[in-house]
Amino acid sequence: MQPTTRFALAALVALAAVGAPVRGAHAQEDVNQQAYRTKREQLLKELEQTQQQLADIRSQRVELQARIESVIAQMMQERAQALLMSNESNALQQLDALMTSSQDNLLAQRDRFLAIGDAVRRRTGAVLVVLLRADSSQAATDIQSATLTVDNAPADTRTYSATANGALRLGAVDQIYRANTLPTTHTIALQLTAGGQTLSQSINVTAAGESVTYVQFAFRNGQLTPTTWSSRGTTPF
Repeated sequence: MQPTTRFALAALVALAAVGAPVRGAHAQEDVNQQAYRTKREQLLKELEQTQQQLADIRSQRVELQARIESVIAQMMQERAQALLMSNESNALQQLDALMTSSQDNLLAQRDRFLAIGDAVRRRTGAVLVVLLRADSSQAATDIQSATLTVDNAPADTRTYSATANGALRLGAVDQIYRANTLPTTHTIALQLTAGGQTLSQSINVTAAGESVTYVQFAFRNGQLTPTTWSSRGTTPF
């Protein structure tokens, strides 16, 4: 073999020896890069999962905070209603106490007035009675109604049926008014409607103490005639 050929072979062997480590280094670098990419993808996935969990936790925190605020608002509303009901209850209790006190006062005043009135009646003993009678000669004239006033105040109004007129013609007397009164002068006025006509008559009478004073209006010959008398024997005292 020529020297030149041997030199060429030696060079080729040397290049092969040098190229083998280079290819091995490249292969190792490829493996390392693949491992790096795999690890990087894994870390990215873990990061995404962590971020998703963090977003879920934030959402749960917001929801929990909203629920807490709702519960607090409801508790405050219930407290306000309780306070309002308490104020209304106190106001109702005070009003009830006031009404009870007023009722007691009214009852006391009523009893006092009744006692005063009873004392006045016992002291004066005056009773006023107003009567109406019709003469039997008024058979053709029926009485329709009668209106009585005592001291210019309405006392009573009567209407008369055919049966009542028949009783009056037979001698019955209608007691229109009876009341305890003061022993003083009173004005008695009677307005009578009979046979389509209206008659009026008035009289001043003094009620005697401890007596019954009678005022009788007699319907006779189309006129009203008043008469008075008093009696001690028929007093209610």
